[in-house]
Amino acid sequence: MSRIGLDIDSTLHHYWDLLESIAERRFGVSLPYESQHDWGITELQPDQLRACVEETHSEHNILGAEPYAGAVEAVRGWHAAGHFVHVTSHRAPHTEEATARWLRSIGLPYDDLRCSYDKVSRCVELGIDVLVDDSPVNLAAARERGMLGATIVHPWNRRLVAHDPGVVGAGDWIELRRRVEPLLAPGAEPLRAPSEHGRT
Repeated sequence: MSRIGLDIDSTLHHYWDLLESIAERRFGVSLPYESQHDWGITELQPDQLRACVEETHSEHNILGAEPYAGAVEAVRGWHAAGHFVHVTSHRAPHTEEATARWLRSIGLPYDDLRCSYDKVSRCVELGIDVLVDDSPVNLAAARERGMLGATIVHPWNRRLVAHDPGVVGAGDWIELRRRVEPLLAPGAEPLRAPSEHGRT
């Protein structure tokens, strides 16, 4: 069976609208989703961005998140098939309790949960085979460590999806499940192949 790492924000639920609304309210800065072609957010000062992200991870906002259509069903199917599911989020450790409550409330099963700033190193410790994440930085780091990547395609990760065959991209969770499941099936090629990231 395979071992799956699973991000939350912009992976299990649409996060950008919340971040944008907070930036607009607090600092008068607009962050249009379709204009976010790079991972860095330069429209905000670092301390402003930090404050916005911290607010997105308040207990109220964590518990109010609506999962993408098909996300919970896909993960339930993987877990029921015997695959190990590690939920990982770039959140402060104190948010882990609220995050666990949210996961229970939406009925998403998992074997391990970690809210921290060392996502990829934790995946290496756990022997994760495929990381489902929206961050091109995390996906590239995972590829360099021999994992496959999978993601909902966003403006900021389209380039990586287009250029790295080891990162599976999809427009929604229905398509992502369909594309990832053959990689998890018994008899599939071993997932932890050497990274091809950066090769032509």
